[in-house]
Amino acid sequence: MAANFWTSSHYKQLLDQEEVDVVHPLDKEKGITLEDFKLLKMQMATYIGRLAQSVKVRQRVVATAISYMRRVYTRDSSFDTYRKAMTEYDPRLVAPTSLYLAAKAEESTVQARLLVFYIRKLCAEEYRYDIKDILEMEMKILEALNYYLVVFHPYRALTQLLQDANLNDLTQLSCMIPFGDSMFRTKKVLTLLFQLGLVNDTYKMDLILIHPPHLIALACIYIASVQKDKETTTWFEELRVDMNVVKNISMEILDFYDNHRSISEERITAAFNKLPMRS
Repeated sequence: MAANFWTSSHYKQLLDQEEVDVVHPLDKEKGITLEDFKLLKMQMATYIGRLAQSVKVRQRVVATAISYMRRVYTRDSSFDTYRKAMTEYDPRLVAPTSLYLAAKAEESTVQARLLVFYIRKLCAEEYRYDIKDILEMEMKILEALNYYLVVFHPYRALTQLLQDANLNDLTQLSCMIPFGDSMFRTKKVLTLLFQLGLVNDTYKMDLILIHPPHLIALACIYIASVQKDKETTTWFEELRVDMNVVKNISMEILDFYDNHRSISEERITAAFNKLPMRS
């Protein structure tokens, strides 16, 4: 695995927002809009989180799995081509298979049999995939990813940056959305560890496909410092990072909370109904 983000396949595959926000032509034919596309990916990120809780894997595995799932449906920057359509590769199978593959890549292997057991507990009967389905989709995902499995995450950078800024008290941060839970809650109700709350929520967006992980970590610190009324201006200036980028990422995170707090089950169901039924 690459030890340096700047020489990794992850860095080489970073995309612009405009490249990520592209719906595959085959999906467009089925009426899937950009809003549907984002909503379906968000719901699959939640699904991966729930499966991960059941099979008991590390948070890093969850983050890697979500990154794989999102990459499958994103343009391939290496060849300037589309990867896969949701109507072609059902996200209800891609999501658990991405978790299965990520567990291997992160050396936290999960037995396919155990994964299938929990899929059958969490899913409607027509989408209770078996081991054969998982293993076949695993090979398809590997091909769609061009066998690039290295993913860097904000967690390590976050820990180091908090220590450098002497802001370890920010590890307690009120958070609106618990990872793995589709219910949106107010910050007055739920307090989560910073690393398992705000940072995890960034995986409900496409940030990991667009920005270097340390900038995502800095955006989370920026949000936390504002909420906790911590003076960090001098520290950020010393880092010599582009604060416009950090603030833009922060605004995207906050906009996500505002725009998705009231998503109805009917809206979610309508998006899934545009996917083909399992034959």
